[in-house]
Amino acid sequence: MAGLFAHGALCPCCGAEQVLPRRGFLAAAVGLTAAAVVPPALAQASTRSLRVRRNFTEDSFDGVYWRDGHYDREALRKLDFVFRDLSAAETTPMDPRLFDVMATVAQAVDSDEPFEVISGYRTPETNARNAGRSRRVSTVSLHMSGMAADCRLPGRQSLQVARRAADLQLGGVGLYRRDGFFHLDCGPVRRW
Repeated sequence: MAGLFAHGALCPCCGAEQVLPRRGFLAAAVGLTAAAVVPPALAQASTRSLRVRRNFTEDSFDGVYWRDGHYDREALRKLDFVFRDLSAAETTPMDPRLFDVMATVAQAVDSDEPFEVISGYRTPETNARNAGRSRRVSTVSLHMSGMAADCRLPGRQSLQVARRAADLQLGGVGLYRRDGFFHLDCGPVRRW
């Protein structure tokens, strides 16, 4: 943890110290206050897997992203691509704890369908543009730090998934009922 306060953080997949830009430093600080404990069901598993498909591009990931006590770097790179900011064509390292949250939620609602990802990472410019169009978009969104996703689970009502996710208390959960999707993040526990 000393690296974090020296404006660096340890990479969750390899343990190397990384220098963070200002917004990355803020995201790391927020992340430290979040529930850092992996859900018991995932903690006991020898592997962690996730199924996601990106709306509009059909990019997807279906596989193991954690094995032998470590996040799989190549799998995380593939997930980063699926969760990229489409309008800016920019990729960022996503916080792998988001994938833990998503895997736990899928397990909790007994779904083996892939998440339909509507929005993952957003550049500050994309987020500002979206916030200018809708007051429902936060100007300090965790999407900008690679810690959030807006998605759907086929065959499941968004309300049902959001309620179950909120009960798990793994991070932020939002329900956008009119648009038929939910928000999941690995930040502080909250709901809207």
